[in-house]
Amino acid sequence: MKNIQLGTSDLHVSPICLGTMTFGEQVDAPGSYQILNRALERGINFIDTAELYAVPPKPETFQTTEKIIGDWLHATPGARDKVVIATKVCGPSRGMPWIRNGSPLLTGADIIAACEASLQRLRTDVIDLYQIHWPARTVPMFGGMYFDPSKDNPETHSIESQLRAMQTLVDAGKVRAIGLSNETPFGVHEFVRVAEQLGLPRIATVQNCYGLLNRTVENGLDETMHRLQVSLLAYSPLAFGLLTGKYDHTGLTGPGAPAAARLARFESMRKQRWGRPEAYAAALRYNALAAQFGMSPTQLALAFCYTKWQVASTIIGVTTLEQLDEDIDAWGTTLPTDLLQQIDAIRWEIRDPAV
Repeated sequence: MKNIQLGTSDLHVSPICLGTMTFGEQVDAPGSYQILNRALERGINFIDTAELYAVPPKPETFQTTEKIIGDWLHATPGARDKVVIATKVCGPSRGMPWIRNGSPLLTGADIIAACEASLQRLRTDVIDLYQIHWPARTVPMFGGMYFDPSKDNPETHSIESQLRAMQTLVDAGKVRAIGLSNETPFGVHEFVRVAEQLGLPRIATVQNCYGLLNRTVENGLDETMHRLQVSLLAYSPLAFGLLTGKYDHTGLTGPGAPAAARLARFESMRKQRWGRPEAYAAALRYNALAAQFGMSPTQLALAFCYTKWQVASTIIGVTTLEQLDEDIDAWGTTLPTDLLQQIDAIRWEIRDPAV
């Protein structure tokens, strides 16, 4: 794997990123250390986390993942110099009162305080990529489909104040580059416009859902990011396991379903976009297409992301070393033209069921 540059920043990362939201919930600390070590051995130098994690979010595991990564960095000689660490500050609470006491705001002071706390948990002097996990604006995300201007309250958000907080952190040497997550084309344009107009830090990345079951990035956000030189970090390329084939013959909770897998284990996750019947039906179509072309569902789904021009780095989340190796081994897979045409034909028919 050849490292790629993130946006116009000086960060160069592997095109596969290790997502860590399972650490501290589905994976204990020793298991997490094994996965981190193997990822480093296999050429992954990019690790993504968040103050929110582990997932599903709850007060008992809030901030646990960063602590696990920090302990690993501290215990592994030379690891910090070999990896690019990305983490995220939560947006407004979204019904999680343990986050800033349920505040509907994301102020500049919130960003600075959250970053200081993340630095301590990660046991590092600098965060390479610091991202806003979701907008303070009222936008459709996490399964939402429509923007409702009647619910917008400009007083709850200020892109300028958020960027000025990021400037404070960059000037202090505590953050190298900044990014967004779960953003819209407007949000990306506005963050870049304000930064360029006022001489504030420019976003390098946007971390959004992208994969076979959700290609909404291609509905305009990809042009925005291309023209503004902002890199896409694609999350959920395997659709919470739907695109691995593990649920194909059992359903999400039927007899024989993998009890330890996140959709089978967590009811809260089945209530989200990945638990929609339409998403499951679409996954069956893509998984069958993979078999038709002599590859595993995982190989097809990841190769789709690995080879798309829109994607700078694909975020993979695993719970075992075997899953990690399978995901990395999919790198280099070439998808023939007729297979790509059939993928597009399925999307034309069913669109994006996990939007």
